[in-house]
Amino acid sequence: MSKLTSDFFVERLKAWGVTRIYGYPGDGINGVLGALQRAEKGGSGIEFIQVRHEEMAAFMATAHAKFTGELGVCLSTGGPGATHLITGLYDAKSDHMPILAIAGQAEATVRGASYQQELNLDRMFADVADFVQEAGTPAQVRHLVDRGVRIAVAKNGVTVLILPKDVQDEVWEEPKRAHGFTRSGTGYQRPRVVPHDVDLRRAADILNAGKKVAILIGAGARGAAAEVVQVAETLGAGVAKALLGKDVLPDDLPFVTGAIGLLGTKPSSDMMDGCDTLLMIGTGFPWAEFLPADGQARAVQIDIDPAMLGLRYPVELNLHGDAVESLRALLPLLERQQDRSWQDDIASQMNEWRETLKGRAMAEANPVNPQRVVYEMSPLLPADAIVTSDSGSCANWYARDYQVKAGQRASLSGGLASMGAAVPYAIAAKFAHPTRPVVALVGDGAMQMNNMAELITIQKYWRRWADPRLIVCVFNNQDLNEVTWEQRVMEGNPRYEASQDLPDVPYAKFAEMLGLTGIFVDTPDALAGAWAQALAADRPVVLEVKTDPEVAPLPPHVTLVQAKAFMSSMAKGDRGAGQVIADTARQLIGELLPHGERSERTNALDWRAHRDGRGGRADRRACGFVRDGQLPGTDPA
Repeated sequence: MSKLTSDFFVERLKAWGVTRIYGYPGDGINGVLGALQRAEKGGSGIEFIQVRHEEMAAFMATAHAKFTGELGVCLSTGGPGATHLITGLYDAKSDHMPILAIAGQAEATVRGASYQQELNLDRMFADVADFVQEAGTPAQVRHLVDRGVRIAVAKNGVTVLILPKDVQDEVWEEPKRAHGFTRSGTGYQRPRVVPHDVDLRRAADILNAGKKVAILIGAGARGAAAEVVQVAETLGAGVAKALLGKDVLPDDLPFVTGAIGLLGTKPSSDMMDGCDTLLMIGTGFPWAEFLPADGQARAVQIDIDPAMLGLRYPVELNLHGDAVESLRALLPLLERQQDRSWQDDIASQMNEWRETLKGRAMAEANPVNPQRVVYEMSPLLPADAIVTSDSGSCANWYARDYQVKAGQRASLSGGLASMGAAVPYAIAAKFAHPTRPVVALVGDGAMQMNNMAELITIQKYWRRWADPRLIVCVFNNQDLNEVTWEQRVMEGNPRYEASQDLPDVPYAKFAEMLGLTGIFVDTPDALAGAWAQALAADRPVVLEVKTDPEVAPLPPHVTLVQAKAFMSSMAKGDRGAGQVIADTARQLIGELLPHGERSERTNALDWRAHRDGRGGRADRRACGFVRDGQLPGTDPA
């Protein structure tokens, strides 16, 4: 049998180092699937993972890139299969991950005929992709693969290759050595990108002059963890982490302040408000309001992508370079800061913050405090665990209550903040690292949206994994919780039941129907034992926890504007306003009162809140939400 163009296509992917493709079949891509099958029989195959939906395939490809540093690859048929890919591809684009998407297409002979499933995919993918091309002839395929993969890897971006059905099935011929042909080759090695010596010297002068240095790191600093620690120790600096940089440094380092932003910590916020110098490394952290005020701090930024330099803060010196190489070149120029009071104060604040987190997690709730779910999980995780989180309120507890240990990995949909990424991320993590335990933290909204179906993918493949432990922890609160709180705090509106109510689904029982382990928890005291049981299981687990939707995902500082909007939403008749206020008071009370006063004061707040019921003036006074124009324990607006 003659080699087909699809056979060459698979061989070329293999030559580029592709080992795994996530996808879903369809007639528009059957030629490539046949080639994958033939290559497998010949002993030189690429593993194909069948998912339940093409969007999940793109999420898995993104997660593969995140957890391996390799090119992630996903595949679909044309038409609706291709359109399904696009959300996951935007996730890759937003988080700067190298992805190759392969899409089928109607035959080239009918293009432009409004044929079945014929869409102009090159136009559709034009915004998300750094390189998108549709093959019109076999002679194109070689350079499309070579150029597309090279661009995706070099730019940490998205490539989309579109293959019409008839082109896939044509007999392969090498491009001719003739006019009108081009003959490309494989291979790419990332260069060493280091700023000029004079710029490194200028950066060192700025950093050495600082007395209160703050460092902000993102995913781009991942390979430079040791260098970041050296810089922090030399300058006596604190280090905050953007959400995608959560696993770059462990949280037990005394100068690490954890996450920054609305999902961040109070020490991170205070550090940015008090620093006189800022060093940003490999981060595109979007919320500029959490960075120092203009003119407050001199700033240096290092990034491999020049488009991200100077984008969030008026940086004095931008350094285009790789984080590892740039920091290694910078370190010999830095002078050790003798006064360690700034760093010591940060460590002291972090000790206090950990007590705050404990108090918030252990506060009573109805029935289970969602913060406690992650707070109990964190110390039990093995040192090689991988944690994924969905977007929504569970991302708050992931950001704050999960304390990363050295050696652990973690990620979520960052720039896109898409619902539905946690379980496909976890599946890809297991395929990439089958000997490591993986945990996915998921809200019930995301489970119902698309993640429940991917439990079937877990059921299909889990016996391949050397370590079968994959835990899907579902926060079942029957509420689209993040949006509920955005309605209350950002808009000042009461919870809108028509948009926010979710049906109660027995997730643990669904897992048992699939032959997985299901664990249901509706009391806080059962959490630790449930996590221990899940981590000792001989197969994947769905841990379903009945959590309280009225526990507020409090930001590091609550502004007067937020407080007024929140109280306005309560006064407008929000469902269970009394409980909302009482639950929020329980979180804050431990931070405001001496330990001995907490129980009596909290009981009084509970009684008054439930007595008034609708969250009117008596509630506001009882809970002490606004005192002298601000929330207790917070900065004024």
